[in-house]
Amino acid sequence: MAHELRPRKLAPLPDEHPPVVLALVDAEEEFDWGAPFDRGATSVAAMADIGRLQERLDDFGVVPTYVVDHPVAAQTTPDSPLAVIAREGRATIGAHLHPWVTPPFDEELSRANSFPGNLPRELERAKLVTTISAIEAAFGARPRCYQAGRYGVGPNTAALLEEEGFEVDFSICPPFDYRAEGGPDFSRFGCDTYWFGQQRRLLGIPLTGTYVGLWPQLVGRGAHGLYAAVTRPLPTALHLPGLLARTRVLDRLRLSPEGFDRRHHRRLVDALLARGLRVFVFSLHSPSLRPGCTPYVRTEADRQELLDRTVDFLKFFLTERGGVALTPLELKARCRSPGAR
Repeated sequence: MAHELRPRKLAPLPDEHPPVVLALVDAEEEFDWGAPFDRGATSVAAMADIGRLQERLDDFGVVPTYVVDHPVAAQTTPDSPLAVIAREGRATIGAHLHPWVTPPFDEELSRANSFPGNLPRELERAKLVTTISAIEAAFGARPRCYQAGRYGVGPNTAALLEEEGFEVDFSICPPFDYRAEGGPDFSRFGCDTYWFGQQRRLLGIPLTGTYVGLWPQLVGRGAHGLYAAVTRPLPTALHLPGLLARTRVLDRLRLSPEGFDRRHHRRLVDALLARGLRVFVFSLHSPSLRPGCTPYVRTEADRQELLDRTVDFLKFFLTERGGVALTPLELKARCRSPGAR
C-alpha cells in the first residue's frame, strides 16, 4: 500500500543532546486480537487500571502520550482516571483511529479496512474528525499527536493530518511488514525522526524496532528477507527463529514491555545507540493493564511483570544511558527545523 508518510527530511536533535525516550500508550477498547473485527467490541473496562502504569511513569517524571480512540473518548467522563491524569498535566492526549469502531460505518467490515489508510479519502477523514470531536468533548483540547490504528497509513493520511492541525505522527512501525493483511510495509524504514507533509512541518516519530544480531551488524542488508524466510511454517516448526535469536545471528525486536523483556530492551537500545539513533519510543496498549484482555497479559503475574519491565527499562535508559524523557511537542521544538542544514 502506497503512503505519503515517508521521510522528506530527517529531523535530528542537536549533537550534544542526550538520548530521548517518549512513552506512548494506545488507549483503546478491548477486543479479541485473533477474532474477526466486531463493531460491538467497544468495552473500555481496562482503562480503569491505567493508574497502575501512570504511577510508575510519574515516579520517573515521564509524561506519557495516550493516543485515544473513539470508544475510549466516547466513554470518558470527567472523573475517569485518564481525564483526571490529563487535567493534572501528567499526560498528553493524542488521537488513535480504529475504523471498525469509529463512525461513520460506511465501509465493509474486513481485515483490509481495519487499516484506516485503505479507506476512501473522505471516509478516512470523516472517521478522523469523529475521533477528534470525541476527544475534544472528553478532554477539552484538540489532539495534536496521531497514530493510525494498526499503523495503517495510506496515500491520504499525511494531507489529512495537515488539514486537521496535527503536529506529530507515531504511525510508522519499523521493521514490520503488514502486507499479508492488506496493510503497509515498514521493513525498509529506520527509526530516525523526520519531517514530512506538504509543508514539512509534521514530525514523524517512528516506533522503535529493528533487526539486531550478527547478520545486520556484519552483512547490513537482507535482514528482513532472512527473517521472513525463517518465520514460514516449516522453519518455525523447526524452531529456526529461536535458534537465530539465541545465537545472536538475527532477532526482530520492538521497544515494548509486551512480548519483550529486559534483555531485549537493553540489546535493542544499545544496538540503535551504536547506529546513532537518539530518539526512542517505549510503547504498549492500554488493555494489557488488565489481565485477560491481550495475549501479553493473561494473569495478574503477567501484569506485574509488564509493570516491572517498564520500571526496569526507565531505570536503565534514564540512569545507565543518561537519557531524558520528553513529550512529543517538546521533542519537536528541539529537533532541527526542516530548513536547517
